[in-house]
Amino acid sequence: MTFILVFHVLLVLTFTIRILLRDDLSPPVRLAWFIVLNVLPYVGIAIYFLFGETDLGHRADKRHKEIFDEIHENAKQFMGTPADVDQLINPEYRNSFHYAGSINGFYPVAGNSATLMEDATATRDSLIADIDAAQDYVHVLYYIWLNDHTGTALANALIRATQRGVVCRAMADGLGSHQLIKSQLWEKMKEAGVQLAVALPLDKPVRTLLTSRLDLRNHRKITIIDGKVTYCGSRNSADPEFLVKAKYAPWVDIMLRLTGPIVTQNQLLFISDWMQATGEKLNDFELKSEPAQEGFPAQVMGDGPTERKGATPQLFACLIATARFELTLSTPYFVPDETVLEALRAAAYRGVKVTLIFPKVNDSWIVAAASRSHYFKLLEAGCDLFEFKGGLLHAKTLTMDNKITLIGSSNLDLRSFDLNYENNILLQDKAITNAVLGRQQQYLDSSDQVFFETVSSWSYLKRIKNNIIATVSPIL
Repeated sequence: MTFILVFHVLLVLTFTIRILLRDDLSPPVRLAWFIVLNVLPYVGIAIYFLFGETDLGHRADKRHKEIFDEIHENAKQFMGTPADVDQLINPEYRNSFHYAGSINGFYPVAGNSATLMEDATATRDSLIADIDAAQDYVHVLYYIWLNDHTGTALANALIRATQRGVVCRAMADGLGSHQLIKSQLWEKMKEAGVQLAVALPLDKPVRTLLTSRLDLRNHRKITIIDGKVTYCGSRNSADPEFLVKAKYAPWVDIMLRLTGPIVTQNQLLFISDWMQATGEKLNDFELKSEPAQEGFPAQVMGDGPTERKGATPQLFACLIATARFELTLSTPYFVPDETVLEALRAAAYRGVKVTLIFPKVNDSWIVAAASRSHYFKLLEAGCDLFEFKGGLLHAKTLTMDNKITLIGSSNLDLRSFDLNYENNILLQDKAITNAVLGRQQQYLDSSDQVFFETVSSWSYLKRIKNNIIATVSPIL
């Protein structure tokens, strides 16, 4: 009995010291781990062993640095410069664009244009038409790539392109697309000559568990065609019916089709992932940028566990802090850190019209509960809060002052902040921002507003449940 007690104490103490030694953890995260380790010591230790560390290991960090050093050295002409921020961006928003550029070196480039896709069918048809028109190369990367109508159409388009001599590279995440990677469709692409790669594969789970964690994922959605066209937004290569979670369908997404120099920046982000997965070099790729035409400035922002910690929430906080009169934000998963939460509250307190749109029914009851634990503070500050009831609102959008748009794959949750590779585009343009605002208004038209009085009258049991889950949400 004494041995068991000593073993128990040493085990808990060892993991407690590890948590205390980690400078990358915020006090709320440490507190959450302390609670779990003390309330459920053995289960908590197992959970920490599986999911506690948030890096891919020294080898991945070193490789990431080598890749971006190579990109910065040999492709800097495509990446923009800090001076471009001051030339292209309105003074009141420059700090946010400077901050975005500091993450991985992409600064605004001028001369871009974009079209907001009408819906899922229009997105699929446009993307397939662009691939069918490709002459040089097609690069695609998706977190979730299903072998449904959309996923099969994309695969077949890549096969057709390869058969006419177009170089096609396709990458899918090892967890999000595991069914496709094991399917005949994946094999069919390989046999046709499509170059395939798996981001963060799960073929060596024991090694992954010992050196990293299984749920560090590549959540990006990138398509590049001939260096002329790119797509950016929230949509995976899947039908809105989203068969793996059909209970919550339709999944409501948003996508922009973009042309101009921003395409090459998105291409470089794709290349960084491909190089990490395959070991290929930058000079294995054809890099070209379309001559700048009349158009708006935009920059790519990529984040992930090999970038500096806190980059995404700090970017959101910068953007929110620069809003002058209006900020509208949609996200399916709202579990922010204090940086983002307090920035939203501060914006509302200083008179900015802050509108937040979340799903009414979420595919994660844990996220839904943690999200609703923040409703009281948001509404108390004067934010307008809506819950979308037309399916699972999966669109990740931020519009500001009828002029600034951030769109891409990042959710406002700790998984996007700390664990996932994400891709976004930040742009300044009145026409595109108003188009995205129009889409956000469609979401609002299909939403129920949540009022302060309603949240204040929630039962004690509901409030306790939400707040308990929110307490441990930093480690979920």
